[in-house]
Amino acid sequence: MGVKRYTADADTTIVNAFKPNLRYRGTGSNMGEADVMEVFSIYGREASGSQELSRAAIKFPMTGITTDRSAGRIPASGSVSFYLRVFNAKHSKTVPKQYTLVVNPISRSWEEGVGLDLENYKDETKGNSGANWMSASKDAAWTLVGGDYLTSSANTYKQTFSTGLEDLEIDITRLVEQWIDGTYSNYGVGIQLTASQEAYHSGSSVGIIGLASGSVLARPNGATKSYYTKRFFARGTQYFFKKPVIEARWDSSRRDDRGDFYYSSSLAPAVDNLNKLYLYNYVRGRLTNIPGIGTGDILVSLYSGSSTPSGSELTLYNSKYNITGAYVTTGIYSASIAITAAATPLENLFDVWHNGSGTQYFTGSIVPNVLGASQAIATPTYYLNIKNLQGNYRKDQMARLRLYVRNKNWSPTIYTKANATVESTTIHSASYKVFRTIDGFNAIPYGTGSDLHTVLSYDVSGNYFDFDMALLDPGYSYGFKFAFYDPVVSTWLEQPYTFKFRVEDYEY
Repeated sequence: MGVKRYTADADTTIVNAFKPNLRYRGTGSNMGEADVMEVFSIYGREASGSQELSRAAIKFPMTGITTDRSAGRIPASGSVSFYLRVFNAKHSKTVPKQYTLVVNPISRSWEEGVGLDLENYKDETKGNSGANWMSASKDAAWTLVGGDYLTSSANTYKQTFSTGLEDLEIDITRLVEQWIDGTYSNYGVGIQLTASQEAYHSGSSVGIIGLASGSVLARPNGATKSYYTKRFFARGTQYFFKKPVIEARWDSSRRDDRGDFYYSSSLAPAVDNLNKLYLYNYVRGRLTNIPGIGTGDILVSLYSGSSTPSGSELTLYNSKYNITGAYVTTGIYSASIAITAAATPLENLFDVWHNGSGTQYFTGSIVPNVLGASQAIATPTYYLNIKNLQGNYRKDQMARLRLYVRNKNWSPTIYTKANATVESTTIHSASYKVFRTIDGFNAIPYGTGSDLHTVLSYDVSGNYFDFDMALLDPGYSYGFKFAFYDPVVSTWLEQPYTFKFRVEDYEY
């Protein structure tokens, strides 16, 4: 499983916008418990040159991320990406188009508050808890009105919106890692329009009776048009999949070629002649590091034989008898091996994992294949099934699901059909998605970009993947769909099969 989500634990909207009477501003108002957040800029509504702005602030708990990293549930720095995801909330007001939102880390602590009123700005803090345009909390003002942010280019993240209805999705990996390692304290992020799109104003004071002095930002290069109004769902929304999250994504797949091992061939590039093998050291049901090896290197040799290893070690592609394997994670080791068919006189291969000093830890078996060219372009179609899919899962359940795949046009002889089990075909590039069946909503879209966070693993038994049911809203039915990468057309092709299941929140 290469996806985890961490939901915001505080969010609010802060404004210097006018109240409906166009005389007083809502600079002291708090909207911490509203189920949406707003970002907008209004130019010239109260008078020629007047400025009204709205910004959003969101904070995420880092404890869950650091705990998951310490426990190995998410990878180390450099092997995982973190995305800020905030979801569009449809509304009846005008939606701005062709604009850019900026995300910056907030540089001081602030309070969420309990205000609700996004229209009339009646929920003023007046000494109660909650951030507003002027103050970060009931006890401390912002250094700069509108919030204190880290604004260097290295701390600025941007996304451009064309229609105005898009979700916000920005890679903030660098920032999250800085929160984790303590470079910056985690006070969350602010979301606002760029300085050039926030409404123009030549100075920072107002001087008009009834208006908070200094509540207007100097924007000498600002916009003389309005961007009103972009809304996002807040953490208080009733919609499970619309809450603001930091989404961790990584390629968690393991490609174990034991069941799809090929002899080296001049038909294949060097990288495709390597076969990656894994050793999984289970002790009483738990993955455990091998004593004496620990997190260090392990040696692997190949032997040939009919049913057991026999003779001497075979000469490998590096003209040596051993390959050095590496530690992957607790109890798991891997090695990449290549060998030519000429080096082995018998049908089967056996991989022996050892320390080079006489201690053997594991012996595996391999049935190798031989690459061959073809006179026609292959256009395979497949039959799919999830062999161990259950009808119902608990919301806290982690499931390892095995995908059975075979060529749909497989045509055995009567003897083969009567005497052999059909072997599963290994798909080297396969991805899954999860959708809610009642409305087709994509709960987990295909992750086939740079992070490959929904790509399937494979081993001697075929393709598999781990899925955390906590990613789904309980009480609904969902479906798995699969896509396979077709190198002939250089695209992912969705397979015509759906596998349905339900997630429940049991009280016992």
